[in-house]
Amino acid sequence: MAIEKITMPQLGESVTEGTISKWLVSVGDHVNKYDPLAEVMTDKVNAEVPSSFSGTIKELIAGEDDTLPVGEVICLIEVEGTVPQKEQKTSDKTVEESAPKTADSQSNKSRYSPAVMRLSQEHNINLDTVTGTGAGGRITRKDILAVIEKGGAAEVKETPASTVQPEAPVAPAAPKTKQPAPVVSAAGDQEIPVSGVRKAIAANMLRSKHEIPHAWTMVEVDVTNLVSYRDALKTEFKQKEGFNLTYFAFFVKAVAQALKEFPQMNSMWAGDRIVQKKDINVSIAVATDDALFVPVIKQADEKTIKGIAREITELAQKVRTGSLKSEDMQGGTFTVNNTGSFGSVQSMGIINYPQAAILQVESIVKRPVIIDNMIAVRDMVNLCLSLDHRVLDGLVCGRFLARVKEILESTSKENTSVY
Repeated sequence: MAIEKITMPQLGESVTEGTISKWLVSVGDHVNKYDPLAEVMTDKVNAEVPSSFSGTIKELIAGEDDTLPVGEVICLIEVEGTVPQKEQKTSDKTVEESAPKTADSQSNKSRYSPAVMRLSQEHNINLDTVTGTGAGGRITRKDILAVIEKGGAAEVKETPASTVQPEAPVAPAAPKTKQPAPVVSAAGDQEIPVSGVRKAIAANMLRSKHEIPHAWTMVEVDVTNLVSYRDALKTEFKQKEGFNLTYFAFFVKAVAQALKEFPQMNSMWAGDRIVQKKDINVSIAVATDDALFVPVIKQADEKTIKGIAREITELAQKVRTGSLKSEDMQGGTFTVNNTGSFGSVQSMGIINYPQAAILQVESIVKRPVIIDNMIAVRDMVNLCLSLDHRVLDGLVCGRFLARVKEILESTSKENTSVY
């Protein structure tokens, strides 16, 4: 028998860590190759981690809600193999017997995930004072959050006097960061557990706001001709194609066309360089009652309005039926968010990291507009752009929005085909 390791997989480009949301196996269970072992949350989507071997679960290294970097061991499997028993005993020592039980437990406790390290540093928590509840005494995010909820940072242990070098200069103590008052539930309050999806959304949004210097700009667009054209087509289109011809499909097509003409908008910040993406893959935000998903329309610039409308319908259906896969979420280069679907007329979106911009399409509303010194009632919409100011400046963003506006305002029966 041989002991094999299962590690945290990379479930998408630029993904560096994942959270075990649920174990699907227990120690002692027999699994076949490709059987699901655990549900892992990363980048707003749940994915199952399959077994790479057939065998028996020997140890679950990570606990539920543990966040681990890609490549770190999450469990051990005892696999039938050709390794002789004596040799296996020797190799087992590298896994189980390289230190006494107490030392092994201590080393397991001291392997901190990036999420644990980040939380402890933000809240000035000494990890040596925290009791871990994970496998082998490992400290999990839950343990750190429990310390925070009880009133903030744990006290830092003093260094034993025998280990202090008298002649060494003593650095001034860093001032303790004032912690926000804990939220206390009162009678009648409802406490709602934070789901894995909501945790992933929170982490991604926090990263975007912390790392990306956001700037905003907006234009208003007269889409009267577009509205008339779409309304004249929608009934016949639905009967013929079997899905709706939405306004949103026209907006996504216009954005994809403008991205082709202004490729700087289709870029990402990469530290020492800016990566300008070749493919134009438009992410669209799709909301459920308690979560937000961002599936991707691949090569949107090569698709017709009909093709985009079909993909919007199919991706939204996948989100609402829980059948969205991780590959449906990968590869996005620019996000378009249909905030107008719930009545918004102006908003400032948070950029979908690591992209460089997000466009909010607001509600189409009838407004009085002055045209040639006369007042006319027109269908107007605001387009609100959030941009990464490390990658993009006002000039290119202004030109990009002007081009999107031009495409939309020229949409009509005479010069636009949905096929």
